[in-house]
Amino acid sequence: MKHGIGLRHLFRESSVLALLLLLESASGWGQELSTPATPPADSLTAAVHELQEQVRELRAAVIEVRSEAAQYRAETAELRRELQATRGELTASVGGQTSAHSAVPAATAHSANTNSSLHPAQAGALEDRVAALEESSQLLNGKVDDQNQIKIESASKYRVRLSGIVLLNLFNTRGTTDNQDFPTWATTQGPADPKGDFGVSLRQSELGLEVFGPRLAGAKTTGNLQLDFSGGFPNTLNGVNYGLVRLRIASLRMDWQHTSIVAGQDNAFVSPLSPTSFASLAVPALGYAGNLWGWIPQVRVEHRYDLSDGQSITLQGGIFDNLTGELPYDSFLRFPSAGERSSQPSYGARAAWTTNIFGRPMTLGTAGYYSRQDWSFNHHVDGWGGMADWDIPVSSRISLSGEFYRGRALGGLGAGFGRSVLFSDAMIGPNTGVRALNSIGGWSQLKFKASSRLEFNGAFGLDNPYAQDLRAFSAPQSYFFPSLAQNRSALANFIYRPRSNLVFSGEYRYLRTFLIDSNSNNAEQVNMIMGILF
Repeated sequence: MKHGIGLRHLFRESSVLALLLLLESASGWGQELSTPATPPADSLTAAVHELQEQVRELRAAVIEVRSEAAQYRAETAELRRELQATRGELTASVGGQTSAHSAVPAATAHSANTNSSLHPAQAGALEDRVAALEESSQLLNGKVDDQNQIKIESASKYRVRLSGIVLLNLFNTRGTTDNQDFPTWATTQGPADPKGDFGVSLRQSELGLEVFGPRLAGAKTTGNLQLDFSGGFPNTLNGVNYGLVRLRIASLRMDWQHTSIVAGQDNAFVSPLSPTSFASLAVPALGYAGNLWGWIPQVRVEHRYDLSDGQSITLQGGIFDNLTGELPYDSFLRFPSAGERSSQPSYGARAAWTTNIFGRPMTLGTAGYYSRQDWSFNHHVDGWGGMADWDIPVSSRISLSGEFYRGRALGGLGAGFGRSVLFSDAMIGPNTGVRALNSIGGWSQLKFKASSRLEFNGAFGLDNPYAQDLRAFSAPQSYFFPSLAQNRSALANFIYRPRSNLVFSGEYRYLRTFLIDSNSNNAEQVNMIMGILF
């Protein structure tokens, strides 16, 4: 009831404020009309219409808040009634046993108590149920309290939601890797390199904004912005602790009932899954080890067909910024990459089938990708890829997910260690040989949910460029480590959530990377993670 009184008080203050604004505006118009410098009638009419529109929007917002508050109060009352009933049942069971015990002779009291006591499994189940109901009641009470909180103020009249995660990674590495805090492959250990290292980082923390816009042509519009702090390091003392802000996602969506349009920088929809890991958020887990990924500017259309028995089919198609995996040519000025020099985007399409198994969705998908590339001096390459993805519940607690790909010149999606082509010479010229790099790979993950708060994950990935392409030139060159031949990676982790917004995790990762006609390099890392979501 206190929440209801607070809400009514808030609505009453909002209504009085709106009325005062209306009277003050009307008084101002009366004074302006009494002066010689009377504004034009059209301007006055427009002002009146604008004020009326604002009043209508305020009324609609108040009605929406009242409706949500009423719904939360009803759900809270229902949970409280169920909680009281459960407690009554538990009390009646214990009380009934106590009465029975008092009716028997004193000589057999101990025996009666033993035989008629509540079964431990039943008592534990009732206690778990009571605890779950109390937590749900607290959650709903928190949602009602949210209605009285001051929200993020936007320059527009539309709602904005802030989200993110503060993530602490504490890691210890054995061997040498390409990157200390979230490694993707093992490198050759030099005579001056340490055998291991220890470090702490928070640069994988994320910050997000979600904007809820107006309805347009019957579609709900939303915007999504996600940033992290893994964009490099400033050139200053202890700069490794001051990660630079990096743009991950900046997308706009228009959602109808069965159709969506997405425009902006977003995940590569032809490869929608990634292994579950809080040790590697800046680069998705098993990236460059079989997990194709990329936050790429794109425009795509999605359409969903609802079938019988909870089944659906999703079709996706769109265009991407035609990236090839190259490093930027300049730190400030942008120059076209080989894909962008082709004067056309890259293309992607995906089809997925979803049904329900063990009360959870099962999804099977297949996708295709094409990229036309111009490497100068009339060296043209056709990049392509075929992908498959799956997320299959094996039981109520176990699921199997993963992806597989086979492609050519897919460096823009992270295949072949991010390389699309190899060159016969370090300098690209008319006589330089250019060879597209074929690769095959994928990953798979087994997930076990021990409870609603604890889960275990194990995953393995492989990225395997074709040896015949790597050996096509006597001394192959590329824009990125031409000697890398194959990358394998495996991980095992646990994730514990004592509360919905609190995360504790531990992960072990093993890396093995092969070089052309050389030995392999090994590395392993143990990562302890603490995070809080907001």
